[in-house]
Amino acid sequence: MRLFQRSKSPVARFLEGRVGYAVGDIHGRSDLLADMLALLEKRSVEDTRLAGPPIAIFLGDYIDRGHDSAGVIGLLASGRPRHCECRYLRGNHEQSLMAFLENPTAQRGWMLQGGAETLMSYGVRPPPFDGSKESWQQAADELRRRMPAPHLEFLNALERYVELGDYAFVHAGVDDTRALADQTDEALYWSRGNFTDSKRPFTHRVVHGHTPVDQPFADARRVAVDTGAYASGTLTAARFEGETVTFLTARRPNVTVSTPSRTVLAADVNW
Repeated sequence: MRLFQRSKSPVARFLEGRVGYAVGDIHGRSDLLADMLALLEKRSVEDTRLAGPPIAIFLGDYIDRGHDSAGVIGLLASGRPRHCECRYLRGNHEQSLMAFLENPTAQRGWMLQGGAETLMSYGVRPPPFDGSKESWQQAADELRRRMPAPHLEFLNALERYVELGDYAFVHAGVDDTRALADQTDEALYWSRGNFTDSKRPFTHRVVHGHTPVDQPFADARRVAVDTGAYASGTLTAARFEGETVTFLTARRPNVTVSTPSRTVLAADVNW
């Protein structure tokens, strides 16, 4: 069934009386995540409203590529940022990890997408790509043994999407011919050009990561916040209140993990 835009104001509004943050793809950059968490926790006092504390939505792809996927999961599994209502979405990389644990030989490609770095962050040696079925199963079994129980619980509890006010928060995108409740995993976790290039109106303004952008992007249809943290050294969050969207960034030079951070508030952009 083809959907049409709802008959309402064209300006999307966040959940009435609340402030929200949406954090883009982290990809193993625990250093940038720590900076962002500190920034959000600092802002949480001034962003708490009578209706409740800020809502922090993480858009998925916490793991792979970066040096410390285990550290990222550890920080988020602890319930941070503090003083916020926290919601955590599943990304395609978390989906690949969980599929690897169930059927490692069918998920060899994950190693080429950053999965090797995730294994090493948990102290597991990646199997040779052309290794035996037994070597791949051993790696999956060792990863499961080495992952703390709270990490597995966190990964198993990840949400597919979050709906708040006129906004839909997803990892990658949506199929704009389907209702939000009817979205497939393929659309939510893997969409790229078929979603980002479309001009078709949707029932919600969609906030997403997955497709890296040089600068955070917002128009009436979507808000993109994946600024390629792993490669760029910039992790971005969007802040929502009423009809307003602004952006926050945590930045570090891509030199060493011990390099002091520079956390800054980007210029406000209203939509």
